[in-house]
Amino acid sequence: MEPEGVRHRTVEVARGVRLHVAETGPEDGPAVLLVHGFPDLWYGWRHQMAALAARGFRAVAPDLRGYGDSDVPPAADCYTTFHLVGDLVALIADIGQPQVFVAGHDWGALVAWHLCLLRPDLVRALVNLSVVYHPRRSEGSPLQAIRAFCGEDHYMCRFQDPGVAEAEFALYDMRYKFKAILGMRKADPIIISKGKTFFESLDSDGTLPAWLSEEDISYYADKFEKTGFTGGLNFYRCMDLNWELSAPWTGAPIEVATKFIVGDLDLTYNTPGVKDYIDKGGFKAYVPNLEDVVILEGVGHFLNQEKPNEVS
Repeated sequence: MEPEGVRHRTVEVARGVRLHVAETGPEDGPAVLLVHGFPDLWYGWRHQMAALAARGFRAVAPDLRGYGDSDVPPAADCYTTFHLVGDLVALIADIGQPQVFVAGHDWGALVAWHLCLLRPDLVRALVNLSVVYHPRRSEGSPLQAIRAFCGEDHYMCRFQDPGVAEAEFALYDMRYKFKAILGMRKADPIIISKGKTFFESLDSDGTLPAWLSEEDISYYADKFEKTGFTGGLNFYRCMDLNWELSAPWTGAPIEVATKFIVGDLDLTYNTPGVKDYIDKGGFKAYVPNLEDVVILEGVGHFLNQEKPNEVS
């Protein structure tokens, strides 16, 4: 359920784009910007918001464009990381502090990495969950790398064609969808076999995880009934466009002081090459001020909700 004392407002961050923002804690406290992933909302940070507010921080959690009560631009190419970073820069200006702390999860982590890359002057320190930083490589795009490692049936590849994933998602009850996605535990990349749907490829049967309530599921279901999934799926459809636009930052490191947290059952942690990248120094080489890597045992992808106290 929503933590006590949450304030809701709307911030115009670009022409024709307004973000819904939830926040709690003292308005003059040091701000922490909490950035969600797919398919999530500000609500995924509810536990951390309460914990931060209790410690005197101002916790600020937007619904990213395309999600929840924020605007949903119709064009697929309006969801690049540059658009998303621009939204956060405008939100930070609205917060009215010269710098903020930032935490990101899943796509939110990717956006937070790029915020630190493009506007490090705005970020005091970073805590990212699940998704490591890989600098841009000139030799090939992210989707080319995914196809090389995991094949064409990796879920990110299958999400590329407009309307296909949406039609597949529409086959399932909304409450079931969130129980299945939030409850997935398989420590492997999601590969969608031919003739199978995304949900048939998960290891989750739609049983409510112990760390969620029916009220939590209702919140997600109600919001996504309104917006659908296209906004979030468009993040994936901009992956190669992101790579094309980010050519000036090829090989660039992240200089911001950083902590990284991941569950050992997280599909991202178990993507081929990621463990070696972390363990053998590649991650530290490109994030030289990486102060700590925390691996939570027996924990899946949505770790900020599954293990809220440990993450907080």
